[in-house]
Parts: sequence; C-alpha cells; structure tokens
Amino acid sequence: MTHDHDLVLRPTPAQTEAALNPPPGRTGGDLVVETLAGLGATTVFGLPGRPAAGLSDALRRSGLRYVGLRAENNAAFAADAYGRVTGEAAPLLLSAGPGALTSLAALQEAAAASAPVLGISSQIPTAGLGGGRHGYLHELPDQAASFRGVVKSVHTVRTQSQIPSAIAEAWKSALTAPHGPVWVEIPQDVLRAPTPIPVVTGVDATPEELVPRPELTAVTADLLSKAARPAIVAGGGVVRADASKKLRRLAELLRAPVVTTFGGKGAFPWTHPLSLRSWLEDRGTTDFLEDADVLLVVGSGLGELSSNHHTFRPRGRIVQIEADLGKLESNHPALGIHADARLALQALLETVTEREDPAAPERVRTLLAEVAGRIAAQDLAVEQEVLASVRRALPADSPSFWDMTVLTSWAWSAFDAKGPNRMHSAQGAGGPGYAFPAALGAAVADPTRPVLAVSGAGGALYSVAELATARQYGLNVTWIVVDDGGPGAFSADAVVRAAAAEPTRPDYVALAESFGVPGIRTTPQTLEADLAKALASPGPSVVVLPAVLRLFAPTHAG
Repeated sequence: MTHDHDLVLRPTPAQTEAALNPPPGRTGGDLVVETLAGLGATTVFGLPGRPAAGLSDALRRSGLRYVGLRAENNAAFAADAYGRVTGEAAPLLLSAGPGALTSLAALQEAAAASAPVLGISSQIPTAGLGGGRHGYLHELPDQAASFRGVVKSVHTVRTQSQIPSAIAEAWKSALTAPHGPVWVEIPQDVLRAPTPIPVVTGVDATPEELVPRPELTAVTADLLSKAARPAIVAGGGVVRADASKKLRRLAELLRAPVVTTFGGKGAFPWTHPLSLRSWLEDRGTTDFLEDADVLLVVGSGLGELSSNHHTFRPRGRIVQIEADLGKLESNHPALGIHADARLALQALLETVTEREDPAAPERVRTLLAEVAGRIAAQDLAVEQEVLASVRRALPADSPSFWDMTVLTSWAWSAFDAKGPNRMHSAQGAGGPGYAFPAALGAAVADPTRPVLAVSGAGGALYSVAELATARQYGLNVTWIVVDDGGPGAFSADAVVRAAAAEPTRPDYVALAESFGVPGIRTTPQTLEADLAKALASPGPSVVVLPAVLRLFAPTHAG
C-alpha cells in the first residue's frame, strides 16, 4: 500500500556523486564522523586512545573540530557545558574500559542537569564481546551495563551498516525532552576496518516534541486563574526549554511570585517585582511557598535542594510540569503534566485568565527584607562582598561555572545570573571538579565572551591538568580558586578532623604559571579589580583568593 504523503529523501547531485565515488581509505570511523557532520555537529570533545584509533584517524580526515582534554571526566564536563550553552548534542569520543568508565561521574551530572551529551566509545574487538574473558586490553564483561543507570539510552553497534542509524537514534534521544547524555559503543575492529558503505550524506534525527495533554492544561489554567495566592517554582527545565520569556508573561498575567531553583538560575529576572530570587534554603521562602493555595512547579522535581532539604510541606494544590516522567509526583502529590516546559507554558498563556493582586509585590518585598535581615545579623560581610565583587567584575552576558564550594552555596541563593543559561554548577549530582573543564567547553562554544570558573582548593585539584588544555587552545576562561587550605566543601569532614590531617596544597599561582597561564593572588578587597582585569585579557588566567569563607546559618533545622 502506498501513501501520497510518504516522505522520501532524494539525494542531491552532490550527494549522489559522493556516494558513487567515495574517497579512498575510508573506515568505520569515517562513518561515525560523517554521521556527526550530517547531524550538524561541528565540534567534538574527547580523549580517544589506541582502541579508538579508527575514530582518531577519521577525525583527522574530517572537517570537525576536535578539542582534546587531559582526562576523560573533564572531557565529559566540557561536553556537558557545550551542550548546555548551545542546546546542541555535544559529541564525546572516548576509548573502551578505563577511559569510558572515567567519564561516568561527569555523565551523571549531565543526566541530572539534562545536558545533551553524545558519548561514543570504542569497544573490544567483536570476537571478544558477550561476557567471556578473552584477555583483551580494556575488556569488561558488559561495558554498556555500567552506563545504563546513568545515561538516557545506550546504543550498541556490531556492524558498520548500523553506525549511522545508531548515532542518529542516540542524537535524537539526547535532544528529546528531557535532554540528557546518551551512550554509543562500537567495537574497535568495526571502527578500523575499511568500509564499502557510501559516504553518509543524509541523516534525519529530529527530536520529538513532548506536548502537554490539553485537559491537564485546561484544569491548571482554571486553578491558577481562580487562585488567591498563586506562586511559581521555576527549575532547570525552564532554562533547558528556553522558556524564560513565557514564564515571565505567565507570572505577570497571574501576578504570581516566582522563585528559581539553583538549576533554574536566571529563568526569571532577579529584580522583577515578583521575583523571590533563589533563597530556597531560607525558611521564610519555604513558608511563603507552603502558604500558596496553588503552586505551579515548572521543570523541577522539588528535590533536596529545591525543597529546603525536604522540609517543604505544601498546604495548597501543586501543579507540576516536568519533562522527566520519573520526577512527576516523586516528592509531593500533584496534578502532573508530562511535557516540555515551553509547550506547557504556551498552552497556559493561551488559556489563563488575568488576575489582579496589587499586594503580591509587597509580599515579595517583605520576604526579601526578612531574608536580608537574617543574613545581616550573622556577620558575613566579607562573604557578601566577595560575591558582589564577582558579580560586578563579570560581564552581564558571560556564563559562569561553579564547583561544589562555599562560595557556590552563596551564589545559589544570592547571585544574580543576569539571564537564563548563564550560571551553571554541579548541583545536579554534586561531584567535584566540574567548574574549570565545563568553563572550557563553554569557551569553545562561544569564544567571543569571557567565561568564569569558580572552585575551592579541593575541587581545583581535580582539574589542574586542564590548564594545559586552556593554554593549548587559548580559551578565554578565568578561573577563581578560593584557597581555603582544605579540600573545598569537604574541609570539615569528620575523617579529615579525626586524622588531624591538614591537606598539603600547591601554590596555585606558581602552578598556573608553570603551564604558561597568567596567575595572580588577590584579596577580598582587590578581587573586583583583579578579576575584571583577568576577564578582560584574552586567553586563560587564574585568580587565587586565599580566604576561609563561611556559609549563612541553615534554617531547615529550625
């Protein structure tokens, strides 16, 4: 049976010529890079070793830009940031076994933050697959099993003809909401062998749209329109869906105050009269949200950090818009809408009725004044000034990337990101060493703007090898290292205290300069000027701030 509407992709004359007369010396690795190019990729990250030589050789013959890092985990962090900044799937090329496994912590962060990363790894030869113990270098009984609990989807290739379709399927998976990392593995003999398959010229991997069910948005619109005290929690899903403008219009129609999660920084204007900012770890904000009779949660699972460490006890009705099906009602009963945030917000904009609530801005001002009063009573002027200095020095349109450190905890609550998709941290999975390699990935994505990375002394040690990468590619990244003399966020760890161990640390200025990267030691008083100068200078730089910063007192225990 035939259909008039059947879609057939007809090759262009150039595609026909390439198919009939392929260049000599092509291998399975060429099928990989040709497919990536056909999907629109321009840049790949990675550290492919000898088992992935088929990929490396093909890359040299291709027009793709290769950015090589010094450790696989850092390469995955860089790809994560590239995916976040561009919204494109970022290819990550690695070797089998230890190389692949080293990327797992970074892929966990990409999964938690919905960053589209397309991991492609070599595998042992086809003859060794199946779980036997053949003694191949990098052999694992089931390499793919290590990734199934971390990434969105795993795609295995056993023959060259499977390569284009497997990569296209993985690409589509990475970019279908919720975005996330995916994994493709290809045996090394398949990558190295000559291929008779024509040049890959036509690839279609259009992501599927996750559309809200209309009966759910109709009920939600009615609830919000009739609410007495509506409020909105905007999470990272708003940023990933590029839905910030729609969120603002909806909040203004409803006169609904908005708080952004740490993953949703910048999703709502910081100084807007309806902005509760990001003080999610303050009990006053928790009380405010608990008092809402209708709480719209967009792109957040209301996890540990977004719920003030699971002390949030809502009294009103919750509506949760979430692309990740597993997060719907995972922490609180709600009217769950499984949808992309942008499409769901658009549906609500078309159906809600405008509310009048002249008191809403005053309630917001009152709460923010209470928060400011609590902070002011804690003798934390140095910490606040350090964060303010960073904000003043950093250009408004520059992205920043933050490790798990005390200054980051301040930034989660008190830093104005100046727009969506500009502040990123490892708060999704909580692993160390994220900031600097991620900032390198962002600088690759957009070399026209300076990029900021912020680490503590402990987190910095995970990333120092990438100073060589920053220098090699001349990337415009300035790295603040808050040198507190301890292992960063873990400096108060009971094991460290019990052992009476004061961690030995390097001279970070001298270390940076040994890589040919300019370094400077600053103080809280000179930080703004030193940081502004470093950010304005082309290429990488390191600014070391010797300081022991304190965090504001928690309120979730009160």
